[in-house]
Amino acid sequence: MQKPRIALFTGNYIHIRDGVSNTLNRLVGYLGVKGYEVLVFGPGCPEPAIRHEGKFIPVYSIPAPFRPEYRIALGFTAPERQILREFDPDIIHIATPDMLGWKALRYAIKHDIPVVSSYHTHFSSYLKYYRLGLLEPLLWRYLFWFYRKCEQLYVPSPSMMEDLRRMKVESELKLWTRGVDTSLFSPDQRDPEWRLSLGFKAENVVVTFISRLVWEKNLEAVVSIFSRLRNINPLIRTLIVGEGPAQKELSQRLPETVFTGYLSGQVLARAYASSDLFFFPSETEAFGNVTLEAMSSGLPAVVADANGSRSLVTQGENGFIAGATDNEALLSGILKIAEDRDLRGRMSRLSREKAGLYDWDRVMDSIISCYQEVYNRKKESNHPDSILPETAM
Repeated sequence: MQKPRIALFTGNYIHIRDGVSNTLNRLVGYLGVKGYEVLVFGPGCPEPAIRHEGKFIPVYSIPAPFRPEYRIALGFTAPERQILREFDPDIIHIATPDMLGWKALRYAIKHDIPVVSSYHTHFSSYLKYYRLGLLEPLLWRYLFWFYRKCEQLYVPSPSMMEDLRRMKVESELKLWTRGVDTSLFSPDQRDPEWRLSLGFKAENVVVTFISRLVWEKNLEAVVSIFSRLRNINPLIRTLIVGEGPAQKELSQRLPETVFTGYLSGQVLARAYASSDLFFFPSETEAFGNVTLEAMSSGLPAVVADANGSRSLVTQGENGFIAGATDNEALLSGILKIAEDRDLRGRMSRLSREKAGLYDWDRVMDSIISCYQEVYNRKKESNHPDSILPETAM
């Protein structure tokens, strides 16, 4: 089977370690192992946060206004286009419909190269955090146009797919979930000594929030609920894992919460497994990698009623779901689990069981099948037998 060459364009590949960059680097690494040629274009930066997979072509970018840790790609100059031309891709995969993605789409259309895209972030849900809600219709108008030009759109959860269908997005939608390393993120990583080192006693119920610390993750709900938990039940303690621009203010507003900063690998897995309950009120996720990692670690989860979370947490089975602004319902869900050891145990087992369905190899093989489908379709359309002679028209 002939394997297509893939050119990947993304707004984040090396400068911030988040769900998008982690997923795309894992994809490129997996494609390389399977013998696929991949070329990645994305914003460069002076101090990369990630040692990237594959061949990466940095394009010119600038720090985002008010959020300098993010980069806005402005490049894709003539030399970069020449590199792409020499690579001669069979498929262009655009991960983010930003300025770089738009330029890649124009190039693909001009050179008759099939385009696919992947939906990593629910962009419209971010606007309210920047007081830009009035721009939502304009954003969707652009996204409708953009995705209409793509042969396939890879969506991370069934609930997100339902939303996009309801919004009448005109592209062939394909499910591309995320995976989890169940051998790493496992209840076996629980470490009582580590808990003690953070000041948690054996009888404490530790409620944990793990994420990049930015306000659009609904940190106001975290502040409100974590502030109240200790007063309601002194045995409940709170833990926050992650770093970001909101970290300083968050630690000032939550003086009794333990902050670890950024963790990764086995140390991160230990933090999950050494907790008792996962809390994630963000509604901006298209999937929710951290929720899946928590489930694999054997944690019940209380989450916002958001697209990614709805596909992972089943109400009353492995956790509870409530509206992102319904702090009372979110708080109630946490208390039900925290104060009922038997319920916590049942939900823990179901979380772990459900996480086992998200095997990374199966997830990556699904997108390879999609690539192959687009590639074969293009080959068939260019085959001489598929072109009617003029006399037959």
